[in-house]
Amino acid sequence: MTPDPRLRAARRCHNVLNPFHSTHYFSPDLGKELAAVGVEDRSAAYFAARSAAMGAVGAGTVTSAFYNFKHDLVAQHVPAVWQTASPETVLAARARAVDSTLRRLLGEEALASEEMAEAAALALRATEACTRHARPLYAAHADLPVPEAPHLAYWHATTLLREHRGDGHLAALLAAELDPVEALVSHVATGKGMAPKWLLATRGWTRAEFDDAAERLRARGLLTKDAELTLTEEGARLRAAVEERTDVLDRAPYDHLGEAGVARLTELATGFVGAALGNGAFPEDLIGKAA
Repeated sequence: MTPDPRLRAARRCHNVLNPFHSTHYFSPDLGKELAAVGVEDRSAAYFAARSAAMGAVGAGTVTSAFYNFKHDLVAQHVPAVWQTASPETVLAARARAVDSTLRRLLGEEALASEEMAEAAALALRATEACTRHARPLYAAHADLPVPEAPHLAYWHATTLLREHRGDGHLAALLAAELDPVEALVSHVATGKGMAPKWLLATRGWTRAEFDDAAERLRARGLLTKDAELTLTEEGARLRAAVEERTDVLDRAPYDHLGEAGVARLTELATGFVGAALGNGAFPEDLIGKAA
């Protein structure tokens, strides 16, 4: 079947929107702002910052919505973190962290530029076609007000588009019968996923659990039999099918924006995220198969 060029264009656009949203997770500013309100543990800060839009939810809700984190790790911090800082306090701290992070990575001129305002308008227009049903993280963030400053409005829109696609991606992973650890291992095997050292440091799984998941994938014929994390042809087809199904579930905002709008947003987003990458937004060894 010939790939739909509109779906591929939408994926390309998402691929430069998503890292713009994610810059704050790797920024020292997030830890600093949350530590100032009493949340000092790095995992607690991440769980709180990403789930605060849902309110003072419990560990089960966070594990369900985040998918690939070990529940035991989540339960160490949630719901206890809400006794330290309310969701409203966390959201305010996150907003301050995002603002300072973008000012540092992009500079004042870029934040005040016409291009930033244009990107915000385009991304927000795309979100008009997002849907709430079966999309908990998107729906929660969609209830938050749009910030007035263009760079924060753009970040807010990238967050909505990121979580909208992410919620649909989880449905595709379930349909592919990939459990949380198998999803992580198979993504690493594509060469595009987070490196194992980062996954093991942040997701709560042990090396043994990671290796057991790899063995299950080998038993399904999805990974080669050698010690390397390499997809078989069947494994590559499965991962491709997951992404293609995710594309279909996420097509509405980009269809709404239109071909020209998607192309222009991709152009603008590429420039902003390129500048952020050039200024050290992410660790150099974040992506890859190196243990």
